[in-house]
Amino acid sequence: MQYQKPRIVFINCYFGKLPWYFSYFLHSCKYNPDVDFIIITDGYTSEYDLSHNIKIINKTLPEVNDIINDRLNTAIRLTDPYKLCDFKPTYGHVFPELIEGYSFWGHCDIDIIWGNVKNFINDEMLDRYDVISSRHDYVSAWFTLYRNAENINRLFMQSKDYKKVLSDTKYYNFDETNFRFKQFSDGLSHHNINCEVQSMTHLIKELDQQGIIKAYFDTHAIEGLTGRMKWDKGTLIYKNKYEVMLYHLLAFKKVFNPKNQNRSAPDHFSISTNKIYFR
Repeated sequence: MQYQKPRIVFINCYFGKLPWYFSYFLHSCKYNPDVDFIIITDGYTSEYDLSHNIKIINKTLPEVNDIINDRLNTAIRLTDPYKLCDFKPTYGHVFPELIEGYSFWGHCDIDIIWGNVKNFINDEMLDRYDVISSRHDYVSAWFTLYRNAENINRLFMQSKDYKKVLSDTKYYNFDETNFRFKQFSDGLSHHNINCEVQSMTHLIKELDQQGIIKAYFDTHAIEGLTGRMKWDKGTLIYKNKYEVMLYHLLAFKKVFNPKNQNRSAPDHFSISTNKIYFR
């Protein structure tokens, strides 16, 4: 039987030493066999165990910088990898060879422990929407999907400020809200949120309102120091009751001490507000 590609591929660029939680990220990717993951990095070593749906591309930041300048006709000199966050919405245009054959491509972060993605992002949603965010209020840098179509892959170019963002080494949080998180979380309309640059959230909400694209916003993720989570062979449960798609470790990684943490993630573990317990 001929191998059929999954409909979804995520792309992440990470430069420097890979952190302790990368093993958890990889292990939870393994339990999403119908989603592919591509990591572009200069920090990978063979001690990590890769499943069939994970591809590592060994490149340095200057090499990726050259690709970006070539594909976007820019002349930016990237020295801080964090600036790449502004380029996340461009990945479909910058890396066309990586997304060939997929229905959707997405950008994600590696400080994530995945639950079962396809229990939340099903084929009906993929057929209906052009952009899918894992938050109800704004486009998420750590999980957003874009339809693999020319007009959507070039969607970022419809921001009136994209050339400014992509030619300046300053980080603008273009991929999300231009730092207007609270205003969007408070439910303000994008029309009433002033910003230095038109972010992807401003743009996508406007195009969705006009009926030019269809965008999906809903919360399928856990952030913060909530605790009370259990991961069991790919299923992530909160409060022994609610299944969630992912846990974003943004706050947890700041309080967890990985001193005694093994590189290999187990098949069963619990997450408190500051510790991981093996079960």
